[in-house]
Amino acid sequence: MGGPGDPPAGTPEGAPGGGEDEYRSVVFDESFVRAARLQEFSAQERMLDHARAVRRRPAARRGLSRQAMVLVVLIAVAFGTAIYMGVRHPYPSPSAKRPDPLRMTVIPLSPQGSVPGAEAVADLYAHSPAAQFRVGAGGINLPAARRTAHFSDSQVMSALTTAKDYLVESSLDPDVLTGGSPSSVRLLLDPELYDQFDRSFRHPAGDGRHAPTGWLVRFDPTRTALADQRVRVQGTLRVTETDKGTLEVSTDHTFVYAVREVSGGPGTGRDSGGDEAGAATSDEAKAALFTVRRELHFRFDRDDLRMHQAELFSSATQAGPLTCADDSVSHLRPLLAGERAKAGGPAGTDPYATGRAPALCGTLADAAQPSF
Repeated sequence: MGGPGDPPAGTPEGAPGGGEDEYRSVVFDESFVRAARLQEFSAQERMLDHARAVRRRPAARRGLSRQAMVLVVLIAVAFGTAIYMGVRHPYPSPSAKRPDPLRMTVIPLSPQGSVPGAEAVADLYAHSPAAQFRVGAGGINLPAARRTAHFSDSQVMSALTTAKDYLVESSLDPDVLTGGSPSSVRLLLDPELYDQFDRSFRHPAGDGRHAPTGWLVRFDPTRTALADQRVRVQGTLRVTETDKGTLEVSTDHTFVYAVREVSGGPGTGRDSGGDEAGAATSDEAKAALFTVRRELHFRFDRDDLRMHQAELFSSATQAGPLTCADDSVSHLRPLLAGERAKAGGPAGTDPYATGRAPALCGTLADAAQPSF
């Protein structure tokens, strides 16, 4: 009989000895066999059992993914918003509005006698009320810039500086004074005033809105020349805050010019009778003083301060010696050394005509002239 571990039919023929079997050391007791779970794989599972253990990756999609496209769009929108906010002020002043048109008056001052003259300009100034005036822009002194309730020191200073620059360009620039281009004055104005400014020079009118001499000082270049470009100046500037979004600057300055007749120019308009004709001949080479008092009122909002521009809304000019009968709308035509004012008053005023400023004229005091 076989042993307990032998097969019932004995050891198969041709097999190694029972004791030498390689599986003989593996013993499965009854509890192990009972606990074993039998599972039979399906045909498909048996086929997959021999498949290669390699996972195929899906083919890569060409182009950007949806997430990348969204990110690019968000970056572009943020960049565009940053540019827009940098170029345009995000919080415009609530009081910002279209500037009022400039209202202006130009009053000629007629002398009571002949205009004093001298060959030396220094003598004229020394014997006139302008003897102590300073020269050029040095006579336009800025007050201390102190902050207001809603504007900083630097903003107040910007308003004062812009007003001074306007006075310099419109009253002291030799090119502007002698009938040259007014573009340097125009650039200092709020763009909303450009139409009125341009119309004043294209179609001058004495209507209180479109006189070039209301914007700047300009002599008739065909008959008047500067005898000295060192204009004498004295005056004041004052700044106030009118509301939380507006500063106003008021200026009051007297400008004194030395002028003489243009060489070879047309007749000066001197009286033609008797002694005055002889005086005219002797005074042709002499210089005379011409005085202009300008009161200007500027308005500034925060955009004006940032752009270095001004809203000029009021201009009052008194100038002499002039003849009241002459047109002072386009150019100023000073009476020169030895001249007298022509007879007659200013151009007639029609009280039935609306929309036009009344013709005005004053008398130039003797004390305002050089006395020898």
